[in-house]
Amino acid sequence: MKPETAESLLSLSKREKNPHKRMRLLAVSLFLQCHNRTLVASQLKVARSSVNLWVSSYLGQGLAGLEDKPRLGKKPSLSNEQKRRLARYIEFKAQSDEGGRLTGADIQQYISSEFNVEYHPNHIYKLLKSMGFCWITSRSRHPKQTQSLQDAFKKVSSGNDPSRSHSYTTTPD
Repeated sequence: MKPETAESLLSLSKREKNPHKRMRLLAVSLFLQCHNRTLVASQLKVARSSVNLWVSSYLGQGLAGLEDKPRLGKKPSLSNEQKRRLARYIEFKAQSDEGGRLTGADIQQYISSEFNVEYHPNHIYKLLKSMGFCWITSRSRHPKQTQSLQDAFKKVSSGNDPSRSHSYTTTPD
């Protein structure tokens, strides 16, 4: 574990996407420059105890000490495999020729019957967002819809087609 310089930590903080880790890197960088934790805390407008923790973690563990710690919380009700199955189901239904729409209630019922997990209706939409789905719907296809009939209908000239230029001639009076 090689000690980092203040400049290298500053450049790391500028490239870091996680704002919390960026703050920790910046705090340690400033500490390495001035060796005064109180001054660093006042410059960054954070608690001195936070700077103490960050600097101590860095001095004890290096850059690994500045990483985010695992957060506590409820474990997800659906496993990753179950989420993949749900995604396949949603994509299959979205491309199905049966017509109709897939609603939050439909997805909630599918999850309940397939995985024996109960979700509140509002949480279904949060789950879908976390899986990368957005709740934008397109018009569903009618079960009796055929592409050939639509193409034939489009070929019928109605006289209002702006792509066709009509030449009007004037007749002398």
